[in-house]
Amino acid sequence: MPSLPRAIIHRKKVDAVQRFHPWIFSGAIAKLQGEVHDGDLVEAYSEDGKFLAIGLWGLGSIAIKVLSFQPVESMQSLLRDRLKQAFILRQQLGLIDNPETNCYRLINSEGDGLAGLIIDVYGGTAVLQCHSLGTYRYRQDIAEILKELYDQQAGDRLQAVYDKSSATLSRNSPNQSQDSLLIGEKSDDSVEILEYGHRFIVDWERGQKTGFFLDQRENRRLFGKYATGKKVLNTFCYSGGFSVYAMAAGAEEVHSIDSSAKAMEWTDQNIAANFDRDRQAIHKSFTGDVFDFLKQCDSDYEAIVLDPPAFAKSLSARHSAMKAYKRLNLQAMSKLKSGGLLFTFSCSQVVNVENFTGAVTAAAIESGRTIRVLDHLSHASDHPTSIFHPEGSYLKGLVLSVS
Repeated sequence: MPSLPRAIIHRKKVDAVQRFHPWIFSGAIAKLQGEVHDGDLVEAYSEDGKFLAIGLWGLGSIAIKVLSFQPVESMQSLLRDRLKQAFILRQQLGLIDNPETNCYRLINSEGDGLAGLIIDVYGGTAVLQCHSLGTYRYRQDIAEILKELYDQQAGDRLQAVYDKSSATLSRNSPNQSQDSLLIGEKSDDSVEILEYGHRFIVDWERGQKTGFFLDQRENRRLFGKYATGKKVLNTFCYSGGFSVYAMAAGAEEVHSIDSSAKAMEWTDQNIAANFDRDRQAIHKSFTGDVFDFLKQCDSDYEAIVLDPPAFAKSLSARHSAMKAYKRLNLQAMSKLKSGGLLFTFSCSQVVNVENFTGAVTAAAIESGRTIRVLDHLSHASDHPTSIFHPEGSYLKGLVLSVS
């Protein structure tokens, strides 16, 4: 590795780095040695000259996203090692060569030691999303290592690697990027994937995130177990994942709502892909505002899913988000029959478990109903988080019994 710029860390801030937290904030840096630009590799040292970490420099409060707490020979060797480790972990989780589930997260940013990088696999296509300019610069290297890894370990099953970083980079960097194929040839814009044997159409070009919310896989499966024989409402349904699981489990009636007409089109496609016409008849799609729908709908649902988009993407928005979570959950509680079930989630990283639970508790108090917690939910196991980085646990969920 050639000589790199150095960030000298304040002696009072060194402890956080030595506890292996992967973020070094700008306020922790005493001085810089050498010229450094957004996306550059930079080494962190203590004021007495001890090596601490190597990472990617970024604009904003998080100055360095750490890639390693040990010296690195080359970025290519680090990328190869981290991608291989991630692949082996997914093998251990039973997600490689799984005939019932051919979609999973391969790289979960800091949780897999590659801060700023997300890779989701859909059948023979890997969809890559970079959240920093530094990671984006290595996208072609990542794609080539991925292809090589899958050729060696899993046969020739990775036909394409697609970069979908334009939306994630535009929030953090003045640099422009254009989504494109890095490896392979363009075929259809979408693909049919399997999740526990259920069929879903994934459109990674036009869909949210990388095309599908893989983090909810185990929660969808759990919801199916609860949904048998019930009238179900799936709000903020996106492409209807919870609805498909509920119908497959024998729900009596299923309603799905999202504000996006395109999302409701995908929901209808997924319902049609999994069920015959007679079974499809128990499902109804609604396009509109969830808050308005909950005001006007009947109070006879026996199971409701609340899976809204992030209400807060910064600390400054957390207070208003808490009020929104309370209002949303209060509305849903009022629409459940006695003994009904509420699956409620927050994916806002800045709203922690205590914040979210507090908002739901406030709604429960105001509802005047008897409410018990049956389960605490999070993201699926292919979305690992570092024990040194609690901020990585972004998805919070509760299963509530409402009497």
